[in-house]
Amino acid sequence: MTGATMTNETINAIDRDLQPAMYAKRGLALVRGEGAVLWDADDNEYIDVMSNYGVNIVGHAHPGVTTAIEQQAGLLLNVHQSFSSDVRADFLEALMAIVPEGLTRAWLCNSGAEAIEAALKFAHAITGRPNIVAMQRAYHGRTVAAGQATAPKPGDDAGPGPVTHVPFDDLDALDGAVDDQTSAIIVEPIQGEAGIYPASDGYLAAAAEIAQREGALLIFDEVQTAFRTGEWFCANAEGITPDVLCTAKALANGVPIGATLITNAISEALPNGIHGSTFGGNPLACAAGLATIQAIKDEDLLAKSVVLGDRLRSGIAALESDQIREIRGRGLMTGIDIRGRVTPVLRALQDRGVLALPAGNLTLRMLPPLVISDAQIDQVVETLGASLEAASRRPRRRQSS
Repeated sequence: MTGATMTNETINAIDRDLQPAMYAKRGLALVRGEGAVLWDADDNEYIDVMSNYGVNIVGHAHPGVTTAIEQQAGLLLNVHQSFSSDVRADFLEALMAIVPEGLTRAWLCNSGAEAIEAALKFAHAITGRPNIVAMQRAYHGRTVAAGQATAPKPGDDAGPGPVTHVPFDDLDALDGAVDDQTSAIIVEPIQGEAGIYPASDGYLAAAAEIAQREGALLIFDEVQTAFRTGEWFCANAEGITPDVLCTAKALANGVPIGATLITNAISEALPNGIHGSTFGGNPLACAAGLATIQAIKDEDLLAKSVVLGDRLRSGIAALESDQIREIRGRGLMTGIDIRGRVTPVLRALQDRGVLALPAGNLTLRMLPPLVISDAQIDQVVETLGASLEAASRRPRRRQSS
């Protein structure tokens, strides 16, 4: 049996039988996409407002990215970073042209968690200090150091580590936690997994001042926010240059890549050979990354993301649904707090042809590709209204006595 002849049911059964149960399965086998639309194995069509957790920033099967991947695959897939690469050089020049001024070097890897791991390792190596200050409700990945910086949830065991978590957006708490034993402050300019919570005006600038005063590094986690909020990076919009900026998800529109961006001072202070990556900076990922940056420029997608995000949130607000408590967001990052658990709403959306994400148990998250159209935004809003109504009518499970 080939993939072309398999149904949702058969593909789901193979997944279930041959993979460990790490994920809450959605019951769909997605087999192709175009722009902001996905199709499953039974040829059902869905508007994608997930972008694979924010990855497919210029949509599925983007012609420019696809061509770049095809061409590079016919030339050379992998070159270790102990050798130089023409396509890596082109990608690095394009990337460093859009980062906040003062960030001048990029360590390349394969994912957001790897980029965070490198940042925390660099901070310890440079400062010689043991401690990290992170935020409550933060999400930085699931590897060891990134997992320690991720805010713990009930039942989590992130392992040992000198990490202090303070409330996000609380300057007094942050100021009180950072001292001469702190190697780094790590913060998301907009908390994504927590439910799309942007930092208040002035918070990030004050965090930079605290870090500088205490001799700690300031690390921005822009794994989810990069390219999505109307600027290349939130740091650009804030006029702040952190000591380290980590990014990944959208960087190559679905081809695994991550980057830890650092200043000259940090680069010069790092011992040679302190870190490495076999696959990091490979030509295939760099070709896809270069094409992704070029597509965003050519199609003016940063500016469009602001207009489309405003259209999405204003449309949701106009529903005037009593099932909605709050709507937050910037650009094409949107969080919608629901009165009740979000899972029934997600199911109702999926049944009606829209794929969205949760952020915790009570927040619906939308991270559409920047190429989504006005008509598709309006259809998402209309479908959300119907889904909220349908979810509110679902009978609740009886509590066992």
